[in-house]
Amino acid sequence: MIYISIIVFAIFLDQYSKYLVLTLLKPIHSFPLISNVFHLTYAENTGAAFSLFSDMHYFLIATTVIFILILIWFLIKIPKIKENRWVNISIAFIIGGAIGNLIDRLRLDFVVDFLDFRLFNFAIFNFADSFVVCGSIFLVISLLSNKNFLENNDLGRLD
Repeated sequence: MIYISIIVFAIFLDQYSKYLVLTLLKPIHSFPLISNVFHLTYAENTGAAFSLFSDMHYFLIATTVIFILILIWFLIKIPKIKENRWVNISIAFIIGGAIGNLIDRLRLDFVVDFLDFRLFNFAIFNFADSFVVCGSIFLVISLLSNKNFLENNDLGRLD
């Protein structure tokens, strides 16, 4: 149940923030929270991370759906034991973020981005992106710290 709650929370936070961005920020385009350091800037991304695969709408939708289904399969398949908790939490964050951006692609034909760290001249991104990236980092860390994960989980079987 906690994993479903994490997924729902990630989707809600992402979609609610994008709703606010579309209604309040889009008309003014950009709002500096810390001038020349961190702005809220409305952007439409037709690609994936860093605008890769721009304007490949159906490819990105299909890839995202397949990716989400594989992660859901892992989330179901991985035993819900203490040693696997952080692996499952990480996967839930990635699923929530991926669904958040998928909703945008299906509804708007682009992903709404708005978090703009200008100090580092970084790509504009959103909360869904953050959930995917942080979930992926936590997944790697949790897999590396759980030395018995692959030995104790028969994930290679497709039964």
